[in-house]
Amino acid sequence: MIKQETIDIIHATVPVLEKYGETISKHFYKRMFERHPELKNIFNMTHQAKGDQPRVLANAILQYAKHIDKLEMLNGTVESIAQKHTSLSITPEMYDIVGENLLAAIKEVLGDAATDDIINAWAEAYGVLADILINREEEIYHTKEQEKGGFRGIKEFIVDKKIKESESITSFYLKPYDNKGIPDFIPGQYIAISLKIDEGHLHTRNYSLSDAPNEEYLRISVKKEGYHPKGIVSNYLHDHVNVGDKIQIGIPAGVFTLKKGKHPILLISGGVGITPLISMYKVAKEQGRKVDFIQCAKNSNLHAFKTETHKDSTIIYEEPLEGDSFDHKGSINKEVIKPLLNKETEVYFCGSKKFMENVLQILQDLGVDENKIHYEFFGPSEVLQNKHETTA
Repeated sequence: MIKQETIDIIHATVPVLEKYGETISKHFYKRMFERHPELKNIFNMTHQAKGDQPRVLANAILQYAKHIDKLEMLNGTVESIAQKHTSLSITPEMYDIVGENLLAAIKEVLGDAATDDIINAWAEAYGVLADILINREEEIYHTKEQEKGGFRGIKEFIVDKKIKESESITSFYLKPYDNKGIPDFIPGQYIAISLKIDEGHLHTRNYSLSDAPNEEYLRISVKKEGYHPKGIVSNYLHDHVNVGDKIQIGIPAGVFTLKKGKHPILLISGGVGITPLISMYKVAKEQGRKVDFIQCAKNSNLHAFKTETHKDSTIIYEEPLEGDSFDHKGSINKEVIKPLLNKETEVYFCGSKKFMENVLQILQDLGVDENKIHYEFFGPSEVLQNKHETTA
């Protein structure tokens, strides 16, 4: 339990965090990477350079400060973080490093305003949160380790097949190098992959598992990004990783998953956002559930998995090519979605931020219960609208 005195001090720092939170988080990352450069291996440094990750951390600290007396309100966020951490093989020792540098960053940014009482309060608050995450992560590690084909931490896999799905998306079929079985996962989850690029520097990225769970392989399907800083890993995968090459992967993780039950589902994908949804689609069909799948792409050249989902698909092409077969031209709209909904429908969608903002607004306009709306960003957690947070 957190002492009431600590809660009161943390609440009192909320206005300061609203003003200086992002400055603190930027300084924290800079400070930590200078002292522990090895941690760059597990962070997406593109998100660091763009300022996305410091902004997300600042918001997370602010939300923790606001709700420190009602931690149950943060259960969803805690689970999302724990899942991400286990995919990256975060250890308890790393929490000590983060805590030390975060408290130092608060002191160095705020100066004399960060009194001993404030630093001590935040040390206690951080310790409580760290213990919650460490305990939950250990539960996940233990469970995954005990499952058939399961393991803890990082494991070496080999590329068994490499298949081009569209002009921009290529699938990689992965099998364990030790032939000891394929880990199970929930449709919608992802794995972290680590590759040595740029003179041996390790880069880690998360990619959705794009096929149903099976005993033969794990499949990821990767879009080749158009410019170097953002696409350093995707470009390397497309251009340099081939059948027979080894890749290090973490355990399957993530909270954007197919819910149990028999309710009908509607899947809505934009571009590479199809990757977690194709796994959901296959499993839901195996379960005998009613499934509708709206797939949005620029045209057939950029439309992946056409043959795997065509029986249940409504296809929207923004700029169709001559001879393309599709159902609607342009952007997704209310008229396309509405006929596929009823009061029981669970809706899952994934794509670019702009695409998802549009889909979310349509669903809200159609009166869809927010508890039946599920989505994920590819990137650090963001907010589509004030009351909707992602957990990617």
